[in-house]
Amino acid sequence: MPDTPQLGVPPLVPVRFDHLRQALARGAADMRRAPIWGMFFAFAYVGIGWILAWITFATGQSYWLIFAAVSFPLVGPFAAVGLYDVSRRLEQGRPLDRGAILTVILRQSKRQLPSICAIIIFMLLFWFFLAHMIFALFLGLSTMTNISSSAEVFLTPNGLAMLAVGTLVGAGFALLLYMITVIALPLLLDREVDFVTAMITSFQVVRGSPGPMLAWAAFIAVVTFVALIPGFLGLFWVLPLLGHATWHLYDQLAYGPDAGRRS
Repeated sequence: MPDTPQLGVPPLVPVRFDHLRQALARGAADMRRAPIWGMFFAFAYVGIGWILAWITFATGQSYWLIFAAVSFPLVGPFAAVGLYDVSRRLEQGRPLDRGAILTVILRQSKRQLPSICAIIIFMLLFWFFLAHMIFALFLGLSTMTNISSSAEVFLTPNGLAMLAVGTLVGAGFALLLYMITVIALPLLLDREVDFVTAMITSFQVVRGSPGPMLAWAAFIAVVTFVALIPGFLGLFWVLPLLGHATWHLYDQLAYGPDAGRRS
């Protein structure tokens, strides 16, 4: 079946908690049906995490690991788009064409998906700039031989204040990014719509159903944080589950409880 997206934003129903349960169940089913793809995209994501950690420790700038840990999930949508395409193909009975899936973002180059990806990159870079400013503000004049061997600086009043402010600001960035992308990314893959409309739609969905959508955000944050602890290895399970489940959450909101059975 040719990939010919329909025009405009479909009518989206309010989010209910049973939508979340169904999305997770269907996401887990997709993981079992296409485990290789889940592992592939997770490996690419985990590889980025390993590189960030290596750069952090190799340069002795361990404070960046704190900021990277907060911002690391922000690049997750890039890997997730490939998983969305896998779930979409599975639900529509289409073949898991390797070339098509691997180039899903490239094939969208004349549409709006790259634009929202550029927004994500801009926010990530701005967060790193702001994080550096927060560090300089609180610890820029601190005496230390090497920040990797002077971890006690984080337990000083300034260090604790830096951690608190950095965490709050990072959480604010993550929440904003979640609100403008959680529905926007699968929507842009599925329909022909401009990226600004997609972001506004996503924001409105979260604002219109704050209970379920903030619970979904909290679930994503908690399981992602836990998955990061064992050397990012937990992401080999968490990332595919969340990627597939997010597609199915959008699918239910746009096409009803029997979403995934359309042709």
